Amino acid sequence: MIERAVSEPALAGISNLLAANSLPVDDLGEGKVDLFCRCASNEVLGAVGIEVYGAIGLIRSLVVADAGRGKGLGSDLVQDLETEARLRGVKELYLLTMTAEDFFAARGYSAIERNGVPSEIRSTRQFSSLCRDSAIVMVKDLTGGSSPR
Repeated sequence: MIERAVSEPALAGISNLLAANSLPVDDLGEGKVDLFCRCASNEVLGAVGIEVYGAIGLIRSLVVADAGRGKGLGSDLVQDLETEARLRGVKELYLLTMTAEDFFAARGYSAIERNGVPSEIRSTRQFSSLCRDSAIVMVKDLTGGSSPR
């Protein structure tokens, strides 16, 4: 199970891992993103974040260290984050990706047009400035129904 990253070493490890993988870190200190990680021997093996806006959530920067790749850790992180999101009342999870469309599609996420994204997600820094306009937007209905929009 993932653990909420609250210690300075865990947050620093996540930030370093994100930066090393060319993922945005500029807004992580603003308090809107809850970060979760899997660690071993005080090393961050993988991390994922979420921003919650009522019944809508935005997945932030799923990342797995080289040592954790190919072992299902990315899938475990997404599954655990979906469980956490449901516990928080999130019904739809959105994400932006440049490289992981196939990974997320295999886990039930569907690509949608940018203009179909709710205003709560459009107003995030991730959507409005940190990710390029060419990023693919994906969504998953966490209630078990079909993907929205």
